[in-house]
Amino acid sequence: MIGDLRFRNSGIIGKALIVIFLILMIGYSILVLFPLFNMIISSFKTTREIFKAPYALPEIWKFSNYMEVWNKGGFGGYFFNSIIITSLSIAVVLLFGSMAAFGIARYRYRLSNLVYLIFLAGIMLPLKAAIIPLFLLIRGIGLMNTRLALMLIFTAMSMPATVFILAGFMRTIPGSLEDAARIDGSNDLGIYWRIIMPLTTPSIALVTIYNAVPIWNDFFFPLVFIQSDKLKPLPLGMSVFFGQYQISWHLLFASLSVAILPMLILYLFMSKYFIRGMTAGAIK
Repeated sequence: MIGDLRFRNSGIIGKALIVIFLILMIGYSILVLFPLFNMIISSFKTTREIFKAPYALPEIWKFSNYMEVWNKGGFGGYFFNSIIITSLSIAVVLLFGSMAAFGIARYRYRLSNLVYLIFLAGIMLPLKAAIIPLFLLIRGIGLMNTRLALMLIFTAMSMPATVFILAGFMRTIPGSLEDAARIDGSNDLGIYWRIIMPLTTPSIALVTIYNAVPIWNDFFFPLVFIQSDKLKPLPLGMSVFFGQYQISWHLLFASLSVAILPMLILYLFMSKYFIRGMTAGAIK
């Protein structure tokens, strides 16, 4: 309705710009959604049919591809590993990241700016650049070929951005709320858990989606630190569909269709808070 009023009240140039913008957005949406749609319909084909008619609908919808994917090569185990690694890593990141952000945003002390800059430095330094000392460290503490190694790495990788986003959001919360809570007898932990955290729900959703997607899709760190087939997450486990002389494309597309479901469901449940977190502070 607001967009309709803006269009009616705009001049000729304004209307032309709005139409051009809408056309560009529709074109961009098609470019993003069409490969996803093609992947899903290809998951119901045979490999031969994929090469014969890559953009056509399946002649016979082969739902058995999904059953074959789930039962072949331990795909269910890969899926379970990814769920465990991603969910526990995000839980640790949200817990300790929110605590660190609370300390940085709500308390002023001599080294508070230095601590904040150290976290910001973690955003600018890619963890993959330190793969050799990281490999030696993980091997030295005996965590090679364990889920815990990946969880620690993903936690360290996600912590700087989490603190940066949450600290910025927490600084916008009025201090009078804390003063009122202290008058009522609440301690620091109570203020953090009962006041600050509920008010930062939009930024929590933003941080969750922002960190969960790269953790779920990461291929590099599992390739380096996981050797056991039983501990492989989905991105690494799906390599089972790549043979020495041929690739089972129908199974690969089916596995990819299953792999996107958790992140898609996560976004659908958190989309309202995610958008609020992205636009927080834009309107005063």
